Amino acid sequence: MAARKGAGVLELAVLGLLHEAPMHGYELRKRLNALLGMFRAFSYGSLYPCLKQLLADGMIVEDRSAEENTPLALQSRRSKIVYKLTADGKERLQRLLTEAGPAAWEDEGFGVHFAFFSHTRADVRLRILEGRRSRLEERLESVRAALARTRERVDSYTLELQNHGLESVEREVRWLNELIGRERAEQEQQALSAKRIDQDMPRDEGR
Repeated sequence: MAARKGAGVLELAVLGLLHEAPMHGYELRKRLNALLGMFRAFSYGSLYPCLKQLLADGMIVEDRSAEENTPLALQSRRSKIVYKLTADGKERLQRLLTEAGPAAWEDEGFGVHFAFFSHTRADVRLRILEGRRSRLEERLESVRAALARTRERVDSYTLELQNHGLESVEREVRWLNELIGRERAEQEQQALSAKRIDQDMPRDEGR
């Protein structure tokens, strides 16, 4: 299935969470709020249209087996339904996790991709981290230029706010540098280990 433009962040988050475990709608809402709420104001109204589309596309299925055992007074019809990932949904998730372009570098896109880094290939993780760092370095240049232009024309509180924003971006760049360094070191170590194993393997010299 071709990627749907604009589905990105919420679709990735839903598929990623359901890959960890099947969930009721209410539990999924709570987990999404904890995940996406760090990066944007998550709208509950956007969840069920997303689930409806994923159901129509065969990415997830509904399991109503527990419906009869749940008191009607305690649960809504939606919250009784357990959503599960299908084989097509797992493939879709893997495709989303290989996307390392500009959308994965932006604020909320990066946050959700980062949340599922444990399911992401090492080379893709590194491309996303480096892309995010490049995007923030561009932002730093822009903020510094703006500060230089307006420093003499703004009040002390506005200047403090601008400096706070600058420090926040600088802090994230330092954090990214540390992560990139660790990722590269781990990949180099894995490559070295693979090379040693290859060298230690007995060779068939032929007879």
